[in-house]
Amino acid sequence: MKEITAEELKKKLESGEKLNLIDVREDEEVAHGMIPGAKHIKMGDIPNRLDEFNQDEEYIFICRSGARSGNVCYYLQEMGYKVCNMAGGMLAWDGDIVQK
Repeated sequence: MKEITAEELKKKLESGEKLNLIDVREDEEVAHGMIPGAKHIKMGDIPNRLDEFNQDEEYIFICRSGARSGNVCYYLQEMGYKVCNMAGGMLAWDGDIVQK
């Protein structure tokens, strides 16, 4: 599974790259803030929302520590999606955050 560090992601965002960021944390977790531009889809909702994903695009998944988003990546990768996990999750993120 492909991974990206929080620092690498921050550099890509700062350079203006268009990225598909998906935050899979629970509502109470994202209430503390999300990476700007991220879309919130709870981990448990992913199987019912596959129509929101395009198999031609890559998605970067984010959670608190990188474990749940890693599980989502394995799941979607098996189904043919291009995925990348943010290693360390929000615990490793020191960039800007926005309130949901």
